[in-house]
Amino acid sequence: MPFFWKKKSDVSAGSVEFMIVGLGNPGKQYENTRHNAGFMALDAIAEKHHGEVKRIKYKGLTGECRIAGKRVLLLKPSTFMNLSGQSVQEATKFYKLPPERVLILFDDINLEPGKLRIRRKGSDGGHNGMKNIIYLTGSDQFPRVKIGVGQKPHPDYNLADWVLSKFTAKDLEALHPALENAAAAAELIIKGELDRAMNLYN
Repeated sequence: MPFFWKKKSDVSAGSVEFMIVGLGNPGKQYENTRHNAGFMALDAIAEKHHGEVKRIKYKGLTGECRIAGKRVLLLKPSTFMNLSGQSVQEATKFYKLPPERVLILFDDINLEPGKLRIRRKGSDGGHNGMKNIIYLTGSDQFPRVKIGVGQKPHPDYNLADWVLSKFTAKDLEALHPALENAAAAAELIIKGELDRAMNLYN
């Protein structure tokens, strides 16, 4: 009888229906850098929905929570940004998730800190993490939330140095409400209200 009840409980929990991926680089030295805005947004979602992202799986750190009644996998690839696709491909393949049910959160240097841009699908836009995801999965149909991290101070500034630089106190102040908005947008997207998310937060 105990075995029967355990089995019933497992079935009612269901399988993962949606995945949210935050892009960034693992390690203390990369915390609060511009390239880790995706990690920061995922942390905001995990905190809001009581999910701990600490289990090592699919070449990343994972956690689970329920959002809008759906079982959601939260994923932070540990492969470093340029190989993010390895982790995303492994997890989507395991759960048989179509790209339309995999939301990607990542930084955008063309937006000021605090600004969001939500898209239903599209090209990598020059972002190496997205480039690798699209290349390895063979699809660009992933919904995405781009998080503004600010433009380079001048054209000659090295791009890698810029995205790996820490946010200033002023930038972080602008970023925090954007992370909350990204969490709210993710909830709408999971509910199937992507257009509403775009109207509210773009």
